[in-house]
Amino acid sequence: MAEALPGRRVFLNHLDTYCGRNIGEYLSTCAVGATLENQDEEEEGDENDSDAELPPREVYEIVGTLSKPESATPPFAQETYAVSSREVLLSHLLECEIVLYNITEDASQIEEATWAASALHKEIKTFAKQKLFILISTIMTWGSTKHRDPEDAETPFTDHDFRKRKAHPNFMDYINAEKHIVKLGKTKKEKFSTYVVASGLQYGAEEDLFHYFFKLCWLGETPAIPVFGEGDNIVPTIHIRDLATVLQTVADQRPEYQYILAVDTSMHTLEEIVKCISKNVGPGKIEKIAEIYAFQNRELSQKQLDMWFVNLRMEPVCLKENLNIKWVAEEGLIENIAQVVREYKQTRGLLPVKVYIHGPPASGKTTIAKELCKHYKLHYVRTTDVIAEKIAQLEKIVAKELDRVETEIQIEGEDVQDEEGENIEAAKELLEAIKENMKKHKGRLSDEYLIKIMKDKLMSMPCRNQGYVLDGFPETYKQAMELFKVEGEEEEEEEQEQEEEEVKSKMPKFNEIIIPEFVFSLTASDEFLINRAINLPEIEVVGTHYTEKQFLQSLKQFRRLNTDDRTVLNYFDELEIHPQFIDIAVYEDFENSLSVPKMIKEIGEPRNYGLTDEEKEALERQAAAERIVKEVQEKAEQVLREAKEREERIARWEEWIKQQEEVKKQEMELLEAQSFPLRNYLMKNVMPTLMQGINECCRIRPDDPINFLAEYLFKNSPEIDWNKC
Repeated sequence: MAEALPGRRVFLNHLDTYCGRNIGEYLSTCAVGATLENQDEEEEGDENDSDAELPPREVYEIVGTLSKPESATPPFAQETYAVSSREVLLSHLLECEIVLYNITEDASQIEEATWAASALHKEIKTFAKQKLFILISTIMTWGSTKHRDPEDAETPFTDHDFRKRKAHPNFMDYINAEKHIVKLGKTKKEKFSTYVVASGLQYGAEEDLFHYFFKLCWLGETPAIPVFGEGDNIVPTIHIRDLATVLQTVADQRPEYQYILAVDTSMHTLEEIVKCISKNVGPGKIEKIAEIYAFQNRELSQKQLDMWFVNLRMEPVCLKENLNIKWVAEEGLIENIAQVVREYKQTRGLLPVKVYIHGPPASGKTTIAKELCKHYKLHYVRTTDVIAEKIAQLEKIVAKELDRVETEIQIEGEDVQDEEGENIEAAKELLEAIKENMKKHKGRLSDEYLIKIMKDKLMSMPCRNQGYVLDGFPETYKQAMELFKVEGEEEEEEEQEQEEEEVKSKMPKFNEIIIPEFVFSLTASDEFLINRAINLPEIEVVGTHYTEKQFLQSLKQFRRLNTDDRTVLNYFDELEIHPQFIDIAVYEDFENSLSVPKMIKEIGEPRNYGLTDEEKEALERQAAAERIVKEVQEKAEQVLREAKEREERIARWEEWIKQQEEVKKQEMELLEAQSFPLRNYLMKNVMPTLMQGINECCRIRPDDPINFLAEYLFKNSPEIDWNKC
């Protein structure tokens, strides 16, 4: 078996950054010389097609450094280096045939890149074959370039004008690095070839420079997205994948010219870009704000603002005429916004969580839905709320017409349309129709209008971005069909009935954007639900359908709708979105706090940005405050506990002393009681003779008084029973 050919070794700095990660990941999948083969195929056509097996081709092997030592090695990287000295770094660079240095993200890499190129240049004599050095720079080195002829200002700059370029004041180090790299490549091109790729403002994948606008739009917390300044400046851009393709093409083809403009063919202004992002991700509105407020925004860096405010018309002549790359987004961000938004959401994992909660009245749908919304930061969607929101929105639009009439701005005979594109006449007609329909149906809205309003809500950007929790609607198979069907689909006549076999064999078409991903059906017996409704607090029952008569009617209606052959759950089953049934009676939990964790486990982790820096700081402050309060409480409890224990010890000691004294008293009383007969006997029979013996002993004064006294007592008291003594 033939051994696989080794890949072409490519060094790329900072593999863990936005640019390094995307470029490295793309190049690691590219075969060496693939762009040359594609070029030959285009020239030769299909004349030499052959079914013969192609020999194995070399692939690029990516190695490099990381911007943060703690970062994990990217899966596409063969090796990563923790460089301790420049001698060590140079040894790694000499092992690579191609060296890419990206200075667009970290200005500290400029000095390292120029040193690396110079160090390699000094080692030219040791090169067995040509080495390639590519500096990934930025179009900001053109930031102050002016056309010599003011009348020619509309003509774009091209690669051939690179000698005329003048850098933005904050990017002088960048242009010096570019000149140094170009100069090093002019000496011995056969041994050491250098290129400068001046990249436009990069976008695509998880986004970097424009991430501020994408995130602001996705969060949906502002009614309009800011455009700092007038926004009429032209911003050269390039998709990050196209930049990687340019680098691949340069590495393969080694063009003669050393300076290459890596920009797409678009010439969009900042206002156009932000407006497009807002329309496709956010509220659809923009608001122009003075530049000074941009500089006061802590989220924005000076470098970021400099790039946003650049104003350059640029045309990538070399890319179009010489390199002939395969573009991902040649026309720019705006023309490819759908693809860019899709990449952004998928790369960052910002996928919506769409949940439908089904269940009988009093089953806790609302409680559960709100808890899920709180946990996942989703939008709570209930028919009554959506209807009220829609009416308020239409009334606000119609109110604008009255203001315009009063100021005589309205043009007679024309449909009035405000600056956001809202047709006031259409809004007025819809508002009147909704109110008339609700009046006709005793405060309820027929499906004709209800489904339209609910669909508009689900198609709104907030619901499409973060997701939603539907509370109990749709209720029937037909409502689900109408709500989730694809717009523009021909509606069948209501009178026409399809045969049951055709219905079962044909899967209904649905709108993937708004269709729920998770369907939960709450189940419980009528007895359980009735008891639960009865035990509800009075304050929660007033003004709701939980009154005895209304609740029983609602429960009966729910059972009727969910015992037919075609229920709303059948609709989701046909789409293979199988409902998950949860018996709430099992938990006997009024707040359904046990049902919610079960759903969260099934849904999985949140798919959003997580906590913001401000929210993290707030939580940390809250945790610190709670910790301090807890410590104070614990200390106070300890003091009380110790005082109580001390009091108990003193009480126990006093009780013990008291008990000891009582015992002694009782013992003394017992001894006294026991000694009374003996004392009487001694006083009557012993003491008189004893006193006489002592007196006699004193008179005689014998040599042994004790013995004398004993004999005296024995002789003079024969009646004494000595056994009692």
